[in-house]
Amino acid sequence: MSGETSLNRLLTNMSPTLRDGYYVFCTSKDADYGDFTETKPFATIKEAEGLTLVLLKEVADQTGLKYDSTLRCITLNVHSSLEAVGLTAAVSTVLAENQISANMIAGFFHDHIFVPSESANNALGLLLKLSE
Repeated sequence: MSGETSLNRLLTNMSPTLRDGYYVFCTSKDADYGDFTETKPFATIKEAEGLTLVLLKEVADQTGLKYDSTLRCITLNVHSSLEAVGLTAAVSTVLAENQISANMIAGFFHDHIFVPSESANNALGLLLKLSE
């Protein structure tokens, strides 16, 4: 199950979908992996400055975690190989050309793009057009 590597097939089959919910990026300076498991984060990333949590806004609000902006998540439903070249560049380029910031996280199977909430529908439309 190594995933797709052909950029043409990745773009044609990416089937972007807008996930339900609003997401936020939070950080805790002294936290480590395993902390905040009750928040059921979408992703956690350990950096020198602290632990970053990507989680639903409503959960952050309930637990008092602070954040700067509210994002939506677009998942590319094609199984992309971790060795594929160009998918991130193609997606980020089309979004950047339209002044939409993109924060990308890759899982083993799929890529996930976090875009500003107010730009989510526009971003989805651009990605659907890119896949034509």
